[in-house]
Amino acid sequence: MIFKIPVKLKDNPYAIAVGHGILGRLPGLVGALKLGRDAVVISHGRIQRLHGRQLSAAFAKAGYTVKVLNVPQGEKSKSASCAMDLLKKISAYDVDKKIFIVALGGGVIGDLAGFTAAIYKRGVPCIQVPTTLLAQIDSAIGGKTAIDLPTGKNLAGAFYQPCLVLADTAVLKTLDRRQVRNGLAEAVKYGIIGDPKLFSFIEAHSPKLLKGDVKSLDFIVRRCAAIKAGIVAADEKETRGLRTVLNFGHTVGHAIEAAGSYGRYHHGEAVGLGMRVAGRISAAMGLLPAEDELRINRLITAVGLPQRITGVGLARVMALMQHDKKFSAGHNRFVLARKIGRVTVVSDIPSGIITQSIRAYL
Repeated sequence: MIFKIPVKLKDNPYAIAVGHGILGRLPGLVGALKLGRDAVVISHGRIQRLHGRQLSAAFAKAGYTVKVLNVPQGEKSKSASCAMDLLKKISAYDVDKKIFIVALGGGVIGDLAGFTAAIYKRGVPCIQVPTTLLAQIDSAIGGKTAIDLPTGKNLAGAFYQPCLVLADTAVLKTLDRRQVRNGLAEAVKYGIIGDPKLFSFIEAHSPKLLKGDVKSLDFIVRRCAAIKAGIVAADEKETRGLRTVLNFGHTVGHAIEAAGSYGRYHHGEAVGLGMRVAGRISAAMGLLPAEDELRINRLITAVGLPQRITGVGLARVMALMQHDKKFSAGHNRFVLARKIGRVTVVSDIPSGIITQSIRAYL
């Protein structure tokens, strides 16, 4: 059974298809969109072995040609050199064809493949097939594509909506515990920014979620995807300030991730630490009740995310935050919590409060 969640955009509407064991049905869904008959699948070796062969076989059976391009696993593939290499290979392959790109993998693959699709021939169709919990509930949805620069994460990118997102929750059984925790960080974020019932569900079901319980994960994927679809539809390119709330925990989180050279912390782990800091700033600013800050920290701990920032220094984190896209002309801007289920955007927070809040977790 496929559960479809519409992303109701004015110019580029599409659906998020969620289901268990639906990977092989992608060619039929693509056929209905009439995108072309030549699939370029961007992935990496491990994902290709686990899921790519099944997907390629399904496309071939349906009469498509398939070109698989694998990149190295990990955040370092989100680079200008890797994107350029993909562009050269795609252009060499794209002779007398009508191609579309399939991003098969987690957030790194989704960002890189989406960015490549956005800039090749000024845009070719892209299908997102996320294979991690984090990508299924967050990064594959909404059209933010990017590569990293030495000075920061996601600094070169484009808004480029996919034509379809297919989230097969059956692939989540191949994830290790760390990857599940990584995704649960974003699920906790969704509860904090706008859904206290989701927050309570994660509180009640965190042991099941960590063990990969199918029904609990299916619910999380559908609910988070629906929340993000609604926010993206209301503010596709973050021009109205509504989409900004999705960055709760990400300002400090991205800096922690970059300070660790994108290897010490996975994205969700860094965001978990960033949410702790954002909660501390919120409380220090008199916005968040102490009991809600405590609940947030307890749940971040319960889903197995780090409790302390280790291996990176305060000065480095503070310096990297200055490159954050949400900062402008020396003015900082943070998403802060007022209570579980409600956040606000605050600018020009005193640097002393930010420093003290980060130091609280060092």
